[in-house]
Amino acid sequence: MNPFLKDPIVCMNKKNIGFFPGIVVISLLIFAPLSMAKPFSPSEISADDEKINEIDKASLKKQQHHTSKMLLEQAVICEGITNFKPLNPGVVFSISQGNLFCFTAFDPVYKKTTVYHHWYNRDKLVFSMKLILSTPKWSCFSKIQIREADKGPWRVEILNEEMKPIKTLRFSMVD
Repeated sequence: MNPFLKDPIVCMNKKNIGFFPGIVVISLLIFAPLSMAKPFSPSEISADDEKINEIDKASLKKQQHHTSKMLLEQAVICEGITNFKPLNPGVVFSISQGNLFCFTAFDPVYKKTTVYHHWYNRDKLVFSMKLILSTPKWSCFSKIQIREADKGPWRVEILNEEMKPIKTLRFSMVD
């Protein structure tokens, strides 16, 4: 005879607490005899969930801190910069624009480090700029002047100090 049939079984899951007399359910939930079960109060459940979320966030930040010196929050090609914000970001620009900007924002920056903006026209490196980032967060940009001969496909590679790509932005220059 099944020993669980003598003692009702309770499903102990903080989200779904159910009573199953004599039924064994195969699941990822934890099952125990009713004599071992302890009821959860709603305040315990929400407090535990908040603790788990705080632990998850802290471990994620710690993991990111070990794997990089900064996190890229935003990267766009735009027509201008106003108050350290990109103006008219896009992927297709007119050569009559005159100038284009590659805007990058990093948050957080864990320690002072370097990034590079490499501008390519038709896979040919046209311009490179070294930018220094400081803690705790940092925004920076590079700028190129547009000419008639600059029509076609472009890309900007954003590289870390080890010259490894963080992100590539692709855009086109048209009439």
